[in-house]
Amino acid sequence: MIKGDCISDENGIQCKKAEDFSGWYAEVLLKSEFIDYTDVSGSLAFRPSSYYAWQTLSRGIDAEFEKLGIENVYFPLLIPQKFLERESEHFKGFTPEVAWVTQAGETKFDEKLAIRPTSETIMYPSYSKWIRSWRDLPMRYNQWNSVLRWEFKHPTPFIRSREFLWNEGHTVFATKEEAEGEKEAILGIYLRALRHYLALPGIPGKKTDKEKFAGAVASYSIEMIMPDGWALQGPDFHNDGQNFSKAFEIKFLDREGKQEYAWQNTFAISTRVLGVMVATHGDDKGLVIPPRVSRIQAIIVPIFRETNKERVLGYAKKLAEDLDQCLRVKLDDREGYSPGYKFNEWEMRGVPIRIEVGEREIASESIVAVRRDNGAKETVKVSILKERLPSIMEEMHESMYSRALSFMESMISKADTYESLKDILKKKGGIVQAGWCMSMACEDKIKEETGAKITNMPEQQKDVGKCIYCGKEAKALANFARSY
Repeated sequence: MIKGDCISDENGIQCKKAEDFSGWYAEVLLKSEFIDYTDVSGSLAFRPSSYYAWQTLSRGIDAEFEKLGIENVYFPLLIPQKFLERESEHFKGFTPEVAWVTQAGETKFDEKLAIRPTSETIMYPSYSKWIRSWRDLPMRYNQWNSVLRWEFKHPTPFIRSREFLWNEGHTVFATKEEAEGEKEAILGIYLRALRHYLALPGIPGKKTDKEKFAGAVASYSIEMIMPDGWALQGPDFHNDGQNFSKAFEIKFLDREGKQEYAWQNTFAISTRVLGVMVATHGDDKGLVIPPRVSRIQAIIVPIFRETNKERVLGYAKKLAEDLDQCLRVKLDDREGYSPGYKFNEWEMRGVPIRIEVGEREIASESIVAVRRDNGAKETVKVSILKERLPSIMEEMHESMYSRALSFMESMISKADTYESLKDILKKKGGIVQAGWCMSMACEDKIKEETGAKITNMPEQQKDVGKCIYCGKEAKALANFARSY
């Protein structure tokens, strides 16, 4: 599990990913200038590289939301205490994490204001005013914002940050069937976005009642496996039924003129997935950023002597100008740094392609392209550069996804006995699939004795067998894992 307490002041990445994952993860994030810590515990400064990746991912998802008819809105950061308490299960679930504002200057408030841990309770009083009849439905709103959750003691960048960025989808429907029908579309968007932008696979499934979102009827998640064998919850979708509509009086007149409570869903993806991206693709040299979310896709490093400096720099500048039309390119023409130093620095920062140019490349009207993910070198003629470099990036992206998928699949095991479940969790980690009788008593005992919880349950159930703990007839196949 990541602790992030091994940061070396030396140049380069000192910790080895396979030997000290926690130290490696923290060191890579800081030394690559992906993020920085701030004086507010658990709150990060997103540096240009990380924020660019998040913006690219979120814009892609937002475009998909728009195709579904989901519109963006924005609601206040502060939530009156009376609103937060409206839905008791929801309030109880978030109570330990809520940060409160109690005064401004020397004036104390009559009512505490919560800094949003999530926005149901500030949005739904407005929904109850805006929705009057079936003609107002569906109402499909989303907001991109930050939230604050303060419960945990040991924050970890991205993985468990106190303040993080995400989307909050809050949709309302006239019928149960319409609401339930939205799940596949939303989870499909998230799965495609993870694959297309971050080169990451995920494991979709249904959460147990114990693990579902506070206030939901049913929750669904996309789980991911970190290099240390621990699971981590990614994007999720919650079918809230009529729980919130009854708490907040979100009612409408149906086509027959009868007053009904609405049916609701919520869904989210957060900056947590950037942590998975860093952990999954990075290596002992530093970050490896998928090309589609990299702020700089290609770095040009000129190699010259004083006698040919102007000639090589001129060639490199012309390349940068020409390539600017087809990819995000930067020329590193800094004085006082050797090519080797620049190679190491840009490798650590995870730039997908390094372009090397020197006297030899000028003579042959070519460049040397070096892939960040595997170090493969390729000499490319300038005449085909605009076609070949994007192709190299596509090949790199697919290769990164394939490796991540192979790793994930290698970390999914099956257990027929409780002893084998414990043995796999201890020696290998990852997700262990086993039968479960769906009793919370067995779920609690397994977590107490192994440290593993049920991350989610595959929706396509097969080979269920017996409950791994009590031996009774299993009602579901469950994914057990130690989880962040």
